Amino acid sequence: MQEFINCIMVIHAELSENDANVIYYPPTPQNSLFFYINDRIKVQKKGEGDFVVQPRSVVVGLQSSSVILDVNKSHKAVRVGFHPGGMYRLLGFSMAEMIDGSYDAADVFENGIQEVNDKLQEAKDFDEIKDVIEQFLLGKVKLLKRALPFDLAMLELIRINGNVPIEQIASLACLSLRQFERISIERIGFSPKVFARLVRFSKAYRLRENFPELRWTNIAYECGYFDQMHLIRDFKEFAGITPGGIEKELENTPLRMQAHMRL
Repeated sequence: MQEFINCIMVIHAELSENDANVIYYPPTPQNSLFFYINDRIKVQKKGEGDFVVQPRSVVVGLQSSSVILDVNKSHKAVRVGFHPGGMYRLLGFSMAEMIDGSYDAADVFENGIQEVNDKLQEAKDFDEIKDVIEQFLLGKVKLLKRALPFDLAMLELIRINGNVPIEQIASLACLSLRQFERISIERIGFSPKVFARLVRFSKAYRLRENFPELRWTNIAYECGYFDQMHLIRDFKEFAGITPGGIEKELENTPLRMQAHMRL
């Protein structure tokens, strides 16, 4: 599974009565598959006034902007994070169609999702939850499209946090720049340049979640930003607010949903 899956994260949080239920969630550079065990969360997208109840299991494409999550006081879920191109290899259609989208996994996979949801409800501990997810994913391996040099090249782009000339990554992928961009949009959903910026932004945001005492100048340096203005530009584009606004959001957010995310 390591060929197309980056991580399986089990999340379990018990919020106090004084904690807010609303969680700020900026975009990440991973296509994901979520399973909600205790509660079916509600999501409010940018520009939409209402919260929408999510299915018990959800396939989520790359997001271009932040969303707001409304969770119950007892929140238990599993997030399957895919390598770049991993979800494309599994599902076989363009990831550009999934930008800012979320879909009922029962409609996407057709078979087996209800059984997985039922087993997760009955699972006694985290190890059993992980086993249920792994067995489901192992059953899908035979459906995988073959890997391309592109997929390995994008793993390298993530490893160095997007701080590399796109021409160099295209060369690793054995593609011309035009071919590289076309395949990136198909297999990931974003152009290589936008995806590289999202990778770098995500690291900066997660550093802030993990180490709130860090100065933004230090975060900008650690993430490879040329200067703090470039960091501010990416936060405005992907988070919709400045780094200062992020601080206020985190102060009011009871859960650090991306602090332990692995890329």
